[in-house]
Amino acid sequence: MKHVAVLMGGWSSEREVSLSSGEACATGIEDAGYKVTRVDVGRDVSAVLSELKPDVAFNALHGPYGEDGTIQGILEYLEIPYTHSGVLASSLAMDKELSKRIAKTAGIPVANSLVMNRRDAAEKHVMTPPYVIKPVAEGSSFGLLIVREDMSNPPQELFSDEWPYGERIMVEKYVAGRELTCTIMGDVALGVTEIVTEEGGWYDFDAKYAKGGSKHECPAKIKRNIYQKIQTLSLKAHQVMGCRGVSRSDFRLDDGLMGTGELAWLEINTQPGMTPTSLVPELAAHAGHSFEELMRWMVEDASCCR
Repeated sequence: MKHVAVLMGGWSSEREVSLSSGEACATGIEDAGYKVTRVDVGRDVSAVLSELKPDVAFNALHGPYGEDGTIQGILEYLEIPYTHSGVLASSLAMDKELSKRIAKTAGIPVANSLVMNRRDAAEKHVMTPPYVIKPVAEGSSFGLLIVREDMSNPPQELFSDEWPYGERIMVEKYVAGRELTCTIMGDVALGVTEIVTEEGGWYDFDAKYAKGGSKHECPAKIKRNIYQKIQTLSLKAHQVMGCRGVSRSDFRLDDGLMGTGELAWLEINTQPGMTPTSLVPELAAHAGHSFEELMRWMVEDASCCR
């Protein structure tokens, strides 16, 4: 029987989400017939894993240190096979500026954006509103700000000494319309889900994780050719970034009555959430994979040198 260490928690801003994901995954992996040890990751994780000697590390960490190549490097050093993407792909995908450059070079449509110091972005509008401000290297919509057309000044919290999301931020054109997402499992694009938030709002942290924060339309009710295009672009993003295991790409589609028809890739998530409200298990189920089967596939897919 394989011994799987489920890595969860950590010390990023996404600790609580990771604990929820990790517990769900640990239970699913146990149900699939594996021995499981739950590891609440601290800075002594290398010593803990060296003593534990698991056959596989299931990475359920989110945010910095968990999905930016850091923990992946530790696992490579310890020669413990692990799930999800490897060091380089994790690092690239976590950096929104670098990942957008790679996507654009590969022919994936992206929204226009600028990267700058947060204080410079707070002084005056550097882009005609509406636009979005987001940290360059955070996940789960932490630090995401929407600058609407009627706002005379940028958000002044960018000046605050309490701003916890780093000095570099991305200013990105706001693409109106629908929020869509597609999961990749290995080399297969699963379905496309539309995320419908209250009053058409942005898919922020509360919409992602709060109960009732959003509704999922799975499969998304969009034109068939657009549905297939999103699947194709998601697989291309997964491949050009060098991702492995499971990933999820997010898009905006402006296909309303007065819309422009613009489709924009926003980012790729190499450590998608596995909480009770998460999208990946839902899309896997739509494709015919139970949560237990998804966990088994991910454990058996684990390796080093990813």
